[in-house]
Amino acid sequence: QVQLVESGGGLVQAGGSLRLSCAASRSLFSFNIMGWYRQAPKKQRELVAITSGTSTNYADSVKGRFTISRDNAKNTMYLQMNTLKPEDTAVYYCNARIIGIGGKNYWGQGTQVTVSS
Repeated sequence: QVQLVESGGGLVQAGGSLRLSCAASRSLFSFNIMGWYRQAPKKQRELVAITSGTSTNYADSVKGRFTISRDNAKNTMYLQMNTLKPEDTAVYYCNARIIGIGGKNYWGQGTQVTVSS
């Protein structure tokens, strides 16, 4: 069973920065796609950023402010969040997917990010 454990969330003022971490219980090479999603109160979960290892994509709302990266040696994925805005307030979830027959989709437990104005 794969475990994804997020950390790094917290309370920050608008304009500040946070770095989220997602530690996986096995090699990141096991997954075809990894990403970060977020869910604000009373809203649907939305994509923030995804990476296949060779390419990355970001939601328009975070382009130029957030950066997704991975440290394969540490089995850890990161989300560097700069110039945070109150509308970035949400629970952030780590996701890892194995694509194909018997594919799997794994989620972390989430970490709260709160940006005060």
